[in-house]
Amino acid sequence: MKTSIVFAAVLVAAIASGSAAQAKGCLKGALVGGVAGHYAHHHGLLGAAAGCAIGRHEAKKRSEEEKARQQAAHQPSR
Repeated sequence: MKTSIVFAAVLVAAIASGSAAQAKGCLKGALVGGVAGHYAHHHGLLGAAAGCAIGRHEAKKRSEEEKARQQAAHQPSR
């Protein structure tokens, strides 16, 4: 029962986030964090929440790096 509630909450948070990359990061992080938390003394909810936060951060960082690479590729050489 708790697992389905956690999954639903994470899914709603991911959908409500601003970008698809951050949502994907949240879902992946929550999945990994939830599993890790479950095996670490049954703290799946805490693991999922932490995993979501870390996943969103990493997805945002990758997105910004990709934007910087694209801008650098489109600037003419002098």
